[in-house]
Amino acid sequence: MREQRRSRRFAALTLSAAVVLAACGGDDSADGEEPTAEEPAAEEPAAEEPAAEEPAAEEPAAEEPAADDVVIPVWIAFEDYRLDWTNDVAAAFNEQVDGYTVEITGFASYNDAFEAAVQAINSGEPPAVVHFFEAATQEARDAIANDGEPVFADLQAIIGGRTEVAGVPVVLDDVVSSAANYYQLDGSYTSMPWNTSSAIMFLNRTLLDAAGVEGTPTTWQELEAACATFMASDAATDSCATWPNHSWFVEQDVALQGELLANNDNGRSGRADEVFINSDAMVDYVTWWKGMADQGYYTYTGTQRDWTGTYDLFAAQNVPFLLYSSSDTTALTEEGVTGGFDVEAAFLPRNSEASGGGALIGGATNWVINGLDEQTQDGAIAWVNFLSNPENAASWHQTTGYIPITEAAISDLEASGYFDDNPNQRIASEQLAASPETPATTGALIGNFVAIRDVITEAVEAVLVNGDDPAERLAKAQDDAQVLLDEYNLLFGDG
Repeated sequence: MREQRRSRRFAALTLSAAVVLAACGGDDSADGEEPTAEEPAAEEPAAEEPAAEEPAAEEPAAEEPAADDVVIPVWIAFEDYRLDWTNDVAAAFNEQVDGYTVEITGFASYNDAFEAAVQAINSGEPPAVVHFFEAATQEARDAIANDGEPVFADLQAIIGGRTEVAGVPVVLDDVVSSAANYYQLDGSYTSMPWNTSSAIMFLNRTLLDAAGVEGTPTTWQELEAACATFMASDAATDSCATWPNHSWFVEQDVALQGELLANNDNGRSGRADEVFINSDAMVDYVTWWKGMADQGYYTYTGTQRDWTGTYDLFAAQNVPFLLYSSSDTTALTEEGVTGGFDVEAAFLPRNSEASGGGALIGGATNWVINGLDEQTQDGAIAWVNFLSNPENAASWHQTTGYIPITEAAISDLEASGYFDDNPNQRIASEQLAASPETPATTGALIGNFVAIRDVITEAVEAVLVNGDDPAERLAKAQDDAQVLLDEYNLLFGDG
């Protein structure tokens, strides 16, 4: 029976790879968990792309390793400028840390990286480090290989209390609380936080000023009123606001209302075995969303998880409000510079009739493969900490818009005057720091989360496109999502 369970568990991991869709992060990404104009990430919410037959990969940028170097293969879910940045950091690591050569391979999406990792693990030739988005955290924790051992090592356990590994300082204790709270269970990290975002709002202040819209909306109701003023003005465009139809935004607004997505404290005090897809908070949000669309204030591009289309609407000044992942803060701010309009970043609007909630993270972490030899394992540990050291965390934030992942990086950016010169860059960190630490804001750990996200996204589309009643459609989504969770827990719920 035990062998049957092991077999089913790894089969479930393989099946998950076929349906994994990135969040936010996300991430994800992500986020999403975390999106960009070229490729959503995942945030955040991150890129939700179908798996490729053969995941496209970039050749590592590193030079040939020295004959006696230990090679550390690292797989990440980026192929754009973020891959270039990571290759540069790997080159610095290889120069500074004796005895190791990190080789980066980039994939087009978290989905591709996930599937490739499962195939590599199954064939016995896994990388040392794999980059997964936040929604896959429960699946990654549960993943069991054919030999019955966990696929991924517990990061904190293999660090073993050391303050540095291979001469690289361990930075786990300095990770910002929003990411630390999400990625720790029982006080222990199983993976190393890296690209972390939140959902925030971007405004075209130039368009809004021309329309006589004053102030910055902080609630759904204020955003709706601002849209009414904008659409009645001579500066009006075809619509007022847009954001991707992605479950990550629903999750964000449920958390902003202080409500849970699953039982057992969002899966934190025990394995989640019940989801709350038809909660009052979720129905209220989708109802408001539909109202925005019915009044002509919200534009749905007609494509689920459409990070690129919504980004482009804002960049082309077709809408003055964009709700999006903070992972593209740098790019969106630059759109204003090149397009001749002022871009302002702000907190995500929340329901004025609810209190006690806060924002969620999106994005992804780096997981170390279990069972590596000691020297390779130490090299992997050193790499994931080097990647998020204060200097690199600050540079990553400046390059992308993902939050600085350590407190030291934030302090360094503050001291240098960077945030004074770039106020949009501080918004996501401030929004997350302002959120109370509750099970709602910590974020959910749910089995089969990526498939459940699809159920939510499809329900929202039915409301927006077909005019379905939000409460009725979310009740159906509740049933569908619960089946997915129950099926997952049949495989993994026995621990």
